[in-house]
Amino acid sequence: MSNNNTLNVLRIDASARYDASASRQLTDAAIESLRTRYANANVVERDLGRGTNFIDETWVGATFTPEAERTPAQRTALAGSDTLVAELEAADLVIIGTPMYNFGVPAALKAWMDLVARAGRTFRYTETGPEGLLKNKQAWIAVTSGGVPLNAPVDFATPHLVQFLNFLGFDTVETIDGGRLNFDAETVMDAARARIAELALTGDAIGGDGLAQAS
Repeated sequence: MSNNNTLNVLRIDASARYDASASRQLTDAAIESLRTRYANANVVERDLGRGTNFIDETWVGATFTPEAERTPAQRTALAGSDTLVAELEAADLVIIGTPMYNFGVPAALKAWMDLVARAGRTFRYTETGPEGLLKNKQAWIAVTSGGVPLNAPVDFATPHLVQFLNFLGFDTVETIDGGRLNFDAETVMDAARARIAELALTGDAIGGDGLAQAS
């Protein structure tokens, strides 16, 4: 929870689709549910479906160069990444809505993951192994699929995202099941929305007496 008692939410959408996107419908539902409880929620939106950068040799070299020694080209290469990391650092709650493409996450979401995994910024190496630096944060992950059940042996999206956020230091990562929409979309979406409403109502990591709630 931020020091000014405002719930800071980072919404990340990764679907290439818009009006017909089930994952975007679930992130919409998540924001709506939060706003019914938290009157002063501050929401920052990051739409990866509109495009994102990918890491390259200059970017990698810049991350291993002390900040004071970076060249202008290296600073330019890191500028977009710095913005994405700052969004994560400011957030109390991160909501990710993503479809499962070919058993994994969309390329744009994987690119985002690469851009925010910054040694010395979002994690660090210690004598006992890596340590995530993004503490006191919670994430909700809404994953949709046409036919693959979430956490099935061929679901490489959900466990990847959970592992990644835990690696960065997130205290709690909750999953919202939007899988197998081709079989019974209405039932799946109703259950997912119910799960979202439950998280918004009972999520201790985003609650607290200091947050102004809607009357």
